[in-house]
Amino acid sequence: MDGQWIGRFEGTHEGVIVIDLDDLGTNCDGVAYIFPNDQDVPGTIARIRTPNKNKKVTFNTTTLNTLDKASELIPPHLVQSVYPNFVFPKIAEVTLEWSDTKLNVQWKTDIGTVGAANISRSTSTTSRTPAKKEINSWAKFKEYAHSLRPYSFIYRGQPEPDRLRTAFHRTKRTNLLRFAAEDIPALHRHLSARTSHVFDLTKALENGAFHNLIQHHGYPTPLLDWTYSPFVAAYFAFLRQPALCKGTKVRIFAFDKETWVTTFNQLQRIGPARPHFSVSEFLGIGNERMTPQQALSTITNVDDIEAYIQEREQERSVTYLTAIDLPRSERVKALQELSVMGITAGSLFPGLDGACEELRGRFFGF
Repeated sequence: MDGQWIGRFEGTHEGVIVIDLDDLGTNCDGVAYIFPNDQDVPGTIARIRTPNKNKKVTFNTTTLNTLDKASELIPPHLVQSVYPNFVFPKIAEVTLEWSDTKLNVQWKTDIGTVGAANISRSTSTTSRTPAKKEINSWAKFKEYAHSLRPYSFIYRGQPEPDRLRTAFHRTKRTNLLRFAAEDIPALHRHLSARTSHVFDLTKALENGAFHNLIQHHGYPTPLLDWTYSPFVAAYFAFLRQPALCKGTKVRIFAFDKETWVTTFNQLQRIGPARPHFSVSEFLGIGNERMTPQQALSTITNVDDIEAYIQEREQERSVTYLTAIDLPRSERVKALQELSVMGITAGSLFPGLDGACEELRGRFFGF
């Protein structure tokens, strides 16, 4: 039952439903978002806490809050003034029936409104984006990379053809409201004694920079790392030693940032918000790697990123995301050429670790 479920609901209204559930051991806890198609109808966010993890559970939720047209949370004392013509429920009876790949949800409120949804999801960890078959060698990748408009595309290199997924969602946590309310304040308290800059999390730019900093020091966040350089992405794809990899291919994603950001509203928050995938260029406070890596990030509240992008592609008959799989057997050749380009551990990771890694490759081989 735990994880993220995104689908469409019907009933008194129609629209998109998102359910984010974290596994607490004996039960699941999280939130459900209701986003009606009719923009004049307010959205709803409901706290969900199941009594157990049985395959079918019924329970009441009494924590119902209202979202405005921008999916912003409305303080309870202002709700009626913002939506004077609506009556708002206080209680909803919810029934969930689930398997690993399917969830049926039904609800009825104390004012008689109802809703239901049947949601399916994939449990595969493999990327669903097909690779460009014509780009199947390091030489052809270099030609392809040079053919794209600089800074219009962003790239991400991965040692395996795994699906795009943030480190936060890979932990199987999905409730970003809990992450914002518990993880971030605790990290801020502990890290402020260790950083030269004390981040003001009430400021959007500094809040984003703080998330970016903890991401680059290994803490799971809803950010995903990208680069403006296809060759930096290739370095990260080939970096891992073959003995630590399962397949025979590495994967490089190319994403049409320029078209995406001009088509879709870019949100710089994790929730509450409609499902989104947004490009962010955070301040590099305390992060010396950003400039040499030509790094930027995406922020998202979606677990299955590729499914979300593919839905947008189908709606508009446009390709935003492309995948290139290259033979792992070309690793040494690629890393040697990247070294000549100046793309090495020493250049990408300022400090002792990067310098030692670069020299290890020089004297012991890639």
